[in-house]
Amino acid sequence: MPSATTLDAPSIGERFRPPVPRPMRDQLGLLSFLKAARANPVTTWLSVHFEKPVVAAEGAMGRVTVVSDPTLIRYLYVENAANYRKDDLQRRVLAPGLGNGLLTAEGEEWKLQRRTLAPIFSARHVLSFAAPMNLAGARIARRLARRDGKEVDIGLEMTRVTLDVLERTIFTNGLASDPDALGRAITRFLESVGPIDPLDVFGVPGFVPRIGRFRARPAIRFFAEIVDELIARRRVLIDKGTAPADLLTLLLQAQDPETGKGLTDLEVKANIVTFIAAGHETTANALTWALYCLSQDPAARSRLEAEVDAVAGDDFDADALPFTKAVMEETMRLFPPVPFMSRTAIADDRIGRIKIPRGSLVMVAPYVLHRHSTLWDDPAAFVPDRFLGENRAAIPRFSYLPFGAGPRVCIGQSFSLQEAVTVLAHIVRATRFTLAADHPPVTPLHRVTLRPEHGLRMNAQSRAPTGA
Repeated sequence: MPSATTLDAPSIGERFRPPVPRPMRDQLGLLSFLKAARANPVTTWLSVHFEKPVVAAEGAMGRVTVVSDPTLIRYLYVENAANYRKDDLQRRVLAPGLGNGLLTAEGEEWKLQRRTLAPIFSARHVLSFAAPMNLAGARIARRLARRDGKEVDIGLEMTRVTLDVLERTIFTNGLASDPDALGRAITRFLESVGPIDPLDVFGVPGFVPRIGRFRARPAIRFFAEIVDELIARRRVLIDKGTAPADLLTLLLQAQDPETGKGLTDLEVKANIVTFIAAGHETTANALTWALYCLSQDPAARSRLEAEVDAVAGDDFDADALPFTKAVMEETMRLFPPVPFMSRTAIADDRIGRIKIPRGSLVMVAPYVLHRHSTLWDDPAAFVPDRFLGENRAAIPRFSYLPFGAGPRVCIGQSFSLQEAVTVLAHIVRATRFTLAADHPPVTPLHRVTLRPEHGLRMNAQSRAPTGA
């Protein structure tokens, strides 16, 4: 990793360190663990998890092995990935709402979907969406500039802009619902299913009712109605030969390159819901956290402002904004979109010197990995320079996993990063934000994704570009 001497700008004393829950020093008792895990799972990590490369212990979920060694993570996710499947807890939580799409499918079904959908997210297709992303970025920038001197709900605004991007790139004939209503439904769904249910921890069969899933039902029905209408409207246009060449059309027409088969209607629906709920939510949260970090780091904010102000014209090329991209990458290091990933061992195995019994849980937690004391210089600090030039090249591949790793790496990672960099550039060129004076501490809350626990209220100050 880059050494402290490599990363001495800004100086150690000037670095911004976002407040986060302190790691527990001692193992929690069962009831305390369940209570903390349901309230906010990031509060259950122990100090040892941030200090040791592998931690194996018996707990409420049986034997759990937490892996934070890049070499061993490579083994787990690449070299012996076939021995590890998505664990039942994740599937119980997500499948009722997201269906059996890429995020939750397993085995041959997942392989077919991945082969079929991979061409849709090729570099050529993602690059073609730069123009609509710029249009969405310009639109949110104008709206925020008009809020000069007023308080802004940043989380709500980032939800709006990421849904705007979805409309312009996936559903270019428009969503069948008010975007704000859709955003609220996504939030309700994640808040309902996010808290860990003790019944799931103890493996109680899925037919036994869960309070969270009961609360999520209205949002799930809402998703289903929207997706059914989107698909029906688009199939009519495809039959007429007038369908736009967006991601929805590509999805409906996609074929497995090996078998020539397309996706079933259920698979299409599941993946559309996944794109809406998971894809939009993670990018919105990343942008929210980035604006918070910039508001607390005047030097980084000024440097980013100078970079975007120097761009001529109204559009941004995400690849030509290295510091803006570094800000997004460092933000996702501190606040990874998905805080942990877990797998169940299909057969007995060994990870390093640790025995992995069949059926036990193996976890890689980006929230822990990205703050690990053996992997990062001053891991709690916000230092975008980590992701520039030689510093970026020196980061081991499997020590930074905002989008996962191995065969199941997020298929939309290039789309998401291009979107986030483009939108952030537009916002920063138009408006500067400061945290509301009466705001409580901004700490992360784990609800499937990672969001500010008390939201993010900020004061907007319109700014004029100085270099363009």
